[in-house]
Amino acid sequence: MNKRGHIVNAVLLGFGTGFLLEPTISLAGARSAFVVGVPVVLGALVPDIDTEFGTHRKTLHNLPVLVLFVAFPHFTGNLQYVWLGIATHYALDLLGNVRGMAVFYPYPKLYDIPVGVPVTSKWADVVTLLVTAFELAVVAALVEVGREALLEGPTLAAALGSLPV
Repeated sequence: MNKRGHIVNAVLLGFGTGFLLEPTISLAGARSAFVVGVPVVLGALVPDIDTEFGTHRKTLHNLPVLVLFVAFPHFTGNLQYVWLGIATHYALDLLGNVRGMAVFYPYPKLYDIPVGVPVTSKWADVVTLLVTAFELAVVAALVEVGREALLEGPTLAAALGSLPV
């Protein structure tokens, strides 16, 4: 997807996730949307740093980078939602585009899920919105299943730990 698509996706998903965590039209709801939305948007921009430094869709478009940002809050106590922005960037690149990503970089093979469209397609914006809706549905399911764990510590480990096994 193009940069605009990634930003639209991140804004909708970040602020949407904040609303799902505090589903009220109130100061608390606005605070939740802001506290979650800003780091998600910033995280969604991280992978494309490799357009200038490194090899695009390889250097920062891979699982080790995502694992680093998932683990970061565990050790530092901050940047809890940045990983979500990075994960949504990857999802949009894998689901919305046909180019693929080097998910297991430095192994150079590009992987993709063959449901996307070229970046230049007239359908790119529609696909971006469909992928965003899918991502929000996944987040809504996680919030429903693990609401208390997410509010106590908004990390992937807390969310996964609250899922029924």
